[in-house]
Amino acid sequence: MQDNTSENSSENQFGDTGFQSEETTHDSSQESSFTSSSNQQLDFIYQSVSKVKTEIHKIIIGQDEMIDLLLVSLFADGHVLLEGVPGVAKTITAKLLARTLSIDFSRIQFTPDMMPTDILGTTIYSLQEAEFNFTPGPVFSQIVLIDEINRAPAKTQAALFEVMEERQVTIDGTTHKMKAPFFVIATQNPIEQEGTYRLPEAQLDRFLFRISLDYPSLDEEKQILYRFKNQLRNDISDVNAVLKGEDILACRKIVEEVHIKDELLDYIAEITYQTRNHGSLYLGASPRASLAIMRASKAMAVLRGRMFVTPEDIQEVAYPVLGHRIMITPEREMEGLTGEDLVKEMIQKLDVPR
Repeated sequence: MQDNTSENSSENQFGDTGFQSEETTHDSSQESSFTSSSNQQLDFIYQSVSKVKTEIHKIIIGQDEMIDLLLVSLFADGHVLLEGVPGVAKTITAKLLARTLSIDFSRIQFTPDMMPTDILGTTIYSLQEAEFNFTPGPVFSQIVLIDEINRAPAKTQAALFEVMEERQVTIDGTTHKMKAPFFVIATQNPIEQEGTYRLPEAQLDRFLFRISLDYPSLDEEKQILYRFKNQLRNDISDVNAVLKGEDILACRKIVEEVHIKDELLDYIAEITYQTRNHGSLYLGASPRASLAIMRASKAMAVLRGRMFVTPEDIQEVAYPVLGHRIMITPEREMEGLTGEDLVKEMIQKLDVPR
């Protein structure tokens, strides 16, 4: 356990593993709120994140921002939608993250002919027992990878509403609770790809983040080729499980204890409110989005080595939270305006609380 009694020691500790020792403008009352318990909590988060990243980077080169957001989502108890063209490591990253976690894992490949019962399970009559028995579907796991979620029609996607929001499945009047931690990672190709369906707004709203993956840089592409030049297939057998379910729940408990000032809560509300009164949008974000920004910014704070939220944390998570929840008018979309542009514009117009 390192001595973390000063901010400088915290900077040195977090500097090499994706943790950012930011020069924040927080007030002294926040610094003085640190206790040895807080430092121990931050050290636990730091150790957990470092171990997971080390395992994932045995295979994945780059994509640090995506991995950070995945961990933020995991610690904030939210689900993730990974979007990108085929071949940018969406599925392998999700599989690698699952492999680093010592909890139940299942993968569901969505197809156009998939039915809700293929996911949730079904009740079957047993002739031997002369009664109906419930057979759980693949969603009854702790980390669920839904590959190409937008390949399935709307009624199948709608089957996920209850389990994603309420962590339970109700079939034939009986409610089945999911085992914690429950975490959904879905992948989708851009809607322009052939054979895909647009996810309904209610479905999108249940994802904490939509993370867009881009192509690797030229240098990263070269590193990929160098690393795998003697391998015909990706071998993930060297990736080890380093976090237990209890560890994840402990991280979530720490995130709950992160301090956020009332001024920052007002700031989050103003950002969300802006989306409902913008002329370029025909659908703004819901209160669920405000709560998502708050929770994600707290998780981002502990990833950055702090037990308090700063405006920068909120700004960093604002687009992954809002990007898939706001709908741009067709006219502005045809002009090339993106959700990210709008979120940046709205944030720039607001006064930043200090």
